[in-house]
Amino acid sequence: MIPLHALSATIDELVTSGQNPAEILNQVVQVVGTALDADRCFLYVRQPDRGRGRTAFCWRKNETIPDKNTIQPNWQADTGALAAEDPLIRAALAMKPSVYVDDVDTAGPDVLNRQFERETFGHRALVHAHIQRDNKLWGILQPCLFGNPRHWTAEEKAQIEAILPQLQPVIAAYGTAD
Repeated sequence: MIPLHALSATIDELVTSGQNPAEILNQVVQVVGTALDADRCFLYVRQPDRGRGRTAFCWRKNETIPDKNTIQPNWQADTGALAAEDPLIRAALAMKPSVYVDDVDTAGPDVLNRQFERETFGHRALVHAHIQRDNKLWGILQPCLFGNPRHWTAEEKAQIEAILPQLQPVIAAYGTAD
């Protein structure tokens, strides 16, 4: 397991490893998930100039963790119906800061759509980390937990925010490969 304080350095090593973007991003979700002791971590990648994205990478702690709605094989438009239904994606597309949800069951409707989160993902606590550059959303990194709420600490938030800029060039390279 990667210690939390080593997350940024570990991600930097991956990004500069010379592997192809898909291999790097697949390892990123595993490293982030284990460093945060999350149940699942996925990465939604975008092609911002085309207004579309897809969840392309997912890591689960074990086989009992649901994988419902985690991998989308095809790119999908994400600026229409999805944005209307999901305040989290709306915030990301509006270039708002990342959102740290300690408890889906108590978060307000201005933060998330509880029914959408329950039906679509089933998690209880999550991070909706926005990967942004040049006033564009490039991706969303989403570690989460099931069953119980979780308070995201200041150190966890700082570590997550530190790695987001490192991921943008890899996502951009990945998006041009498809």
